[in-house]
Amino acid sequence: MNMNDLFTIDCGEILLREFRIEDVDAIYELTSQPEVYEFLPEWRSTREQRLDWVTNYEISDNKEFLANVPKIGERWLKLGIVLKETDEFIGFCNTGIKEELSGPNREVAYSISKDYRNKGYTTQAVNGLINYLFENTDVEQLNAVVLPHNVASNKVLEKCGFQLRGDIKIDNQLHYHYTLVKDKFI
Repeated sequence: MNMNDLFTIDCGEILLREFRIEDVDAIYELTSQPEVYEFLPEWRSTREQRLDWVTNYEISDNKEFLANVPKIGERWLKLGIVLKETDEFIGFCNTGIKEELSGPNREVAYSISKDYRNKGYTTQAVNGLINYLFENTDVEQLNAVVLPHNVASNKVLEKCGFQLRGDIKIDNQLHYHYTLVKDKFI
């Protein structure tokens, strides 16, 4: 598939772009890192599961999301974080419905490879997705939930303008609940 055929968001040094089949190994490797699955255990999988998910769900879910902009409803968008210079897949930045939250419950979630942390890439990616959602869709509020000991992720959210709203228990674990409202962001 040609890069020009894929939805992308330019975020400076990185691009957010739709998942492709060629990303399966990179996504599998990323989600197999203890630094990632500690905070996102539901993303851990076998390579075969990852191939199935990307092939049969995630690519088509992205197409459906994009075809329905601006009225995205409960659809998901899962984007790879890739280095602009090399097209290397280094993370992901997603949006979808967080069922554990009351409405409006559109969430932003993300992760980056241990090899690319503390370079500002995650903040660039999250800001890129926020801008896209607020400028192009009917989204009025975004949420994020983060484990309290995930210091880096808490910093990313604060840098992106999210406000800590309180605590929420998900799967018997305490999480911080952040929100970002469109009116306050723009």
